[in-house]
Amino acid sequence: MKKIFFLFLVTIALNASAQIYEPVEWATSVEKTSEKEFVLIATATIEEGWHLYSQNVPEDGPIATTFTYEEIYGMEVVDKTSEGEGHEVYDNVFEMDIKYFENKAVFKQKVKLNQPHGGIINGVVEFMVCNDKSCLPPKEVDLTFNLK
Repeated sequence: MKKIFFLFLVTIALNASAQIYEPVEWATSVEKTSEKEFVLIATATIEEGWHLYSQNVPEDGPIATTFTYEEIYGMEVVDKTSEGEGHEVYDNVFEMDIKYFENKAVFKQKVKLNQPHGGIINGVVEFMVCNDKSCLPPKEVDLTFNLK
C-alpha cells in the first residue's frame, strides 16, 4: 500500500512540474564604467507570442516589472533602473495602452561602490507575462551580478 501511495505522489509531482510554463529566461551581466561604478544589466529573453510589461504601467493594469537589489554597505544605487524602448500599444487583455517588450528586454541599473566589495551583487526581479489570450501569475526570479 505504501508503494502505491508513493507512486501516486510521484506521478502527481511530475505532472505538476511538467505544467509549469516559463516563457521568460533571465541573464545578467556587468559593465564596469569606472573604478567604483558599474552597470548591472538584466536581459530577458521572451518566447514568441508573449510579452513582458514595463516598469511603468497604468493603475489597474498588470504587475509592473520591478527590480530590488540587496543592500550592501557602501553600495549606492544611482538613479532608477532604465529599460529599453519597447512597444506602447493597446492591450486587449487589460483594455488600456501599456508599454511592454517582445522577444528581448534589457534593463540597466547603475551602482557605485564606495567600499571594497566581494564581487557579487544579488537582486530579484518580479514580473508578469501575457500573450493575446491569457496571463501567467506574477513571478520572482533571483538575479546574480558578478562584478569580477
